[in-house]
Amino acid sequence: MYSRQRQQLIAQRIGTHGSVSVADLAEHFDVSPETVRRDLAALEAAGRLERTHGGAVAPSGHAERSLSARTQEHRSAKTAIARLAAEYLPSSGGSIIIDAGSTTAHLVGRMPASTLTGRGALSIYTDSAPIAAELASSNTAQLYLFGGMVRGITGALVGSSTVDAIRRTRVDVAFIGTNGISAERGLTTPDPAEAAVKSAMVASARKIVVLADESKFSVDHVVEFASLDSVDVLVCNSAPPSQLASALNTANVEVVYP
Repeated sequence: MYSRQRQQLIAQRIGTHGSVSVADLAEHFDVSPETVRRDLAALEAAGRLERTHGGAVAPSGHAERSLSARTQEHRSAKTAIARLAAEYLPSSGGSIIIDAGSTTAHLVGRMPASTLTGRGALSIYTDSAPIAAELASSNTAQLYLFGGMVRGITGALVGSSTVDAIRRTRVDVAFIGTNGISAERGLTTPDPAEAAVKSAMVASARKIVVLADESKFSVDHVVEFASLDSVDVLVCNSAPPSQLASALNTANVEVVYP
């Protein structure tokens, strides 16, 4: 494949996923990481992306896609992930956190009615205004929304009051979303405020279940919020690439996919 053709395909992947990684592209195109870095440099010079540690993101102003846009992407993958993740809901009377995000939002639709109402209802905490609204419409018996400022682009609650409230909470399982997961930097996200919230959630739960479709594999964003060894389970829609799979195995992360 000529470099121009490969660069066009890389630009298309950036447009679809918002970010790419050198490791993933090298494996996908069967070329060396150095070849990929040259491609990224050429695309950056053309204004079609911005290089990051280990990869690249869409140009400034477009790196973080809105929740509504992301909700429409990879729907079948997210549905499959939610079905598997529901197996990790705690038993009757337990407690969970559901993180903000388009993949974690699919989990709500897979939760049995018995977990939402009645004597066996779970205590459900979330930092997501859209998820809280959906759960409220289902008459969820024990629903708690962490307070804070709402980020319009994601519908997530952020700020010091949000982080403080999470730190005072202890739950059985936290279902966490991520914008990227890589061998080098663990779990990452574009926004520092959301990273602080996610980090507090990881520290607040006895078990951490991360939900991530394959577009997040080997992708790095600006802010790291958790290491791989802080994760108990990764639920995804396909097997991670070899480098990431090896790092997950070293960190003793259970990887689950259809």
